[in-house]
This record gives sequence, structure tokens and C-alpha cells, in this order.
Amino acid sequence: MIDVKPMKITDTKTGEEFTLEFDKESVRFAEQRGFDLDDVQRFPLSKTEELFWYAFRMHHKRVDLIRARKLLEGIGELPEDFIERLMMLYAKPYEAFAERADDETPFVTVE
Repeated sequence: MIDVKPMKITDTKTGEEFTLEFDKESVRFAEQRGFDLDDVQRFPLSKTEELFWYAFRMHHKRVDLIRARKLLEGIGELPEDFIERLMMLYAKPYEAFAERADDETPFVTVE
């Protein structure tokens, strides 16, 4: 299992703090809008903005794309592993399909 902690950002002008993270619902939201994680490599500007915006969805549904873009621009030069970390956060909910708690007994069989 990927151990990646949620990303935290602070708007120093307003004092607002944001936690960026993904769950199944936020990934579903992105996918329903045609987002494909592989596109981040092919279209780095627009798809990084989208990925960043979708990362707000889990904890801050009211942050719209325009606000997310302004916050992203406000960061300035992105930290070295910034995009990679967002991509890892996006991939994390998929692990729920492959893993379960040791004490969890499956209740569906597949033949």
C-alpha cells in the first residue's frame, strides 16, 4: 500500500487551510469529467490544474476551478515532487479494491 500523506496548503492572504486528498468519490467525480491520470504527462499545464482542483473535492467541495487555479499560481515554483505526490494521492483509492483488512472476511465469491 502506498503510504502518502494528504497535502496541506495554506492561503497566507486569507489564513485558509486546505487538505488535498482523494477518496473514491473524488476520483469518480474526476473520471466522470473525462479526467485520465495518464494525460498529466501529455498535457502538463491543463491536466495539472485539473488534478490539483480535483484534490480539493474530498474535503473542500466548494472550491471551484478558478479558485484552485489561483491557489496553484500562488504557490509559485512547485516543489520538486508536487505533481508526483498529487498523482500518488489520486491512485490511493484504487488500492481499496486490491486490499482489505486482515480481519475482514469476504462475503462475495467469484467463479
